[in-house]
Amino acid sequence: MRVLLIQTLSVEGNLQERVYPIGVVALASSLLRSGHQVEILDMNLGKDPFGSVKGKLQSFLPEVIGFSLRNIDPLANKTSSLIPPFLVTVRMASSLLPQAWLLAGGTGFSLFPERLMQELPEIHYGFVGEAESSFPLLLNSLENPHGLKGLCMRRGNKIKIIPPAKGMDMACYTPPSRDLLDPSMYLDINSYVPPIGIETKRGCTFHCAYCVYPSLQGKKFRCRPPSAVVDELEFLNREYGVKRFHFTDPIVNFPRGHMEDICLEILRRKLKIKWDGFIRENGFDEKNAALFERSGCECFSFSPDGLCQESLDVLGKGLTEDIVLKAARIAAKTDVISVCHFMVNVPGETSETCDKGLLFIERLYEIHSRKKSLGTVVLNNIRIMPGTPIEAMAREKGVIGPETDLLYPTYYNPKPFDTFRYRLETMHLHENIFMWQGMR
Repeated sequence: MRVLLIQTLSVEGNLQERVYPIGVVALASSLLRSGHQVEILDMNLGKDPFGSVKGKLQSFLPEVIGFSLRNIDPLANKTSSLIPPFLVTVRMASSLLPQAWLLAGGTGFSLFPERLMQELPEIHYGFVGEAESSFPLLLNSLENPHGLKGLCMRRGNKIKIIPPAKGMDMACYTPPSRDLLDPSMYLDINSYVPPIGIETKRGCTFHCAYCVYPSLQGKKFRCRPPSAVVDELEFLNREYGVKRFHFTDPIVNFPRGHMEDICLEILRRKLKIKWDGFIRENGFDEKNAALFERSGCECFSFSPDGLCQESLDVLGKGLTEDIVLKAARIAAKTDVISVCHFMVNVPGETSETCDKGLLFIERLYEIHSRKKSLGTVVLNNIRIMPGTPIEAMAREKGVIGPETDLLYPTYYNPKPFDTFRYRLETMHLHENIFMWQGMR
């Protein structure tokens, strides 16, 4: 069958940092191996995304169209939504090719499958979670599919959702066929974020109160063999000239030893690359910090999220302030830039915890002041996601009610500390500018 996979808009505008749609390419690779003719369109490339969709539909005339909704909104405290362009894209395809089968999936869709299929009767089927195995099977049984993991299907006016797959053996993971979507188009697209992603594992064993990774990928780490990960890095470096990579794992340095083995293999092969990823503080020490730096790590991305012990506990981080500050001291001794992400106005915020948060940011800048190695501090209110402990807390405290539609941007940010983020941002900007200008 002729199958077109569309990566729908994942960012606002062409000036935003964009990433190579590894999930769509992995799915397309699976379909290609099953004998289907597959093409990919990333709406985030080019200046006329809807014109590109129309042109591709009319030239390729696909029999099946798959839509990947990666992000439901831009996050970063914004109130704009990526749902409207997703709805319009699906409706455009249905209007232009009314006989085509329309399917949907992706991380964003997986959070709201029933809601989106009710909103879009044009969609015939959806997939929640991993679909590399189920999607090819669906194409063999479009008229009457049975028992496919993660499949969302219509039963009258209701949506039936079969529990998703969360256990694909990552030792058998086949890297995406990158020739389906040339990585070279993405190499110079961003100012900061490495656009090319690499999966070293799926799943997460931690229990952060706001996070959906465990529900989407499973609560166990499923790791690829380190040599296979480096094979993919080496291939992309050699064939496409990719020099900077982002490891897409929820956490790169757990389970202990896995990322270390990848780094040792990078060094053994003498690959000249740069990489970054999210690092958990209690798995970070002088030894692996040095190894990460030698193997090409250009940014330690930390996400402690809590600005004081009370916040760390509410967010279920399993960390202490001392652990977070110790990791910062270790990072500050290297020549690698650090970025720290925090949540603001978390449940239980008080005047006292606000004061502690301001002090905590000041201490981070003091730690990094000698080498000027704190690239930035990212401050966000919590985006409330369905099925998370934060959603339960928000309902219990009356921050959201039964009528609240979480499909659209909804943040945990009640009064009286709803403007506290601006105080923190002022302090962060002051400390950052003064540090970089040598005035600290």
